[in-house]
Amino acid sequence: MIELHNVDCMEYLATLEDNSFELAIVDPPYGIGINVNMGRRKGDKPSQYKKFAGEDKAIPEAKFFCELRRASKNQIIWGGNYMTEHLPPSPCWLLWDKKFSEDVTFAQYEMAWTSFKTSAKKYEKHPNQNNRIHPTQKPVKLYEWLLMNYAKEGDRILDTHLGSGSIAIACHNLGFDLVGCELDADYFNAAKKRLEQHQSQLKIPMK
Repeated sequence: MIELHNVDCMEYLATLEDNSFELAIVDPPYGIGINVNMGRRKGDKPSQYKKFAGEDKAIPEAKFFCELRRASKNQIIWGGNYMTEHLPPSPCWLLWDKKFSEDVTFAQYEMAWTSFKTSAKKYEKHPNQNNRIHPTQKPVKLYEWLLMNYAKEGDRILDTHLGSGSIAIACHNLGFDLVGCELDADYFNAAKKRLEQHQSQLKIPMK
């Protein structure tokens, strides 16, 4: 079951018992001022939604990380390299290689902190910036890779910063239960619509 909520994640986390979820995969603000035009090349379609909640001005406060680690047994936190003041050392950092050419001015890689004790891993996938609905949108295939390597069958997944909803599509494709929270109403509605369109396409019978 996929549950999407237009809610402040801190309010939702406060309702949870300890270890309510087996795995949290989250992509909170990095505090580096990402905007809707970042990474867009000439000829790319502009983002449909111009507003970006919080404007990526700061990383979450310490309480967020405490609550996230209380409510979930394991965590994968994108942008964790910006948040090390709130996270313990980890041997299992994940690197997303975006396969950009060397002449780009924006990040060629993104890093995720994890609570796992296994070795660091790398995933290579161009983000495909066309038709994106969120400035930090990540590929569905990236989330599928995370789920296939770090989640077990029957795990409940939590995403506190739903954004474009890529994780919701990945969870639907692989049969994982997900609760996703998104504070911004525009992005919430866009992510929900994106998931519903994906689900409806899968139901169309083949001729």
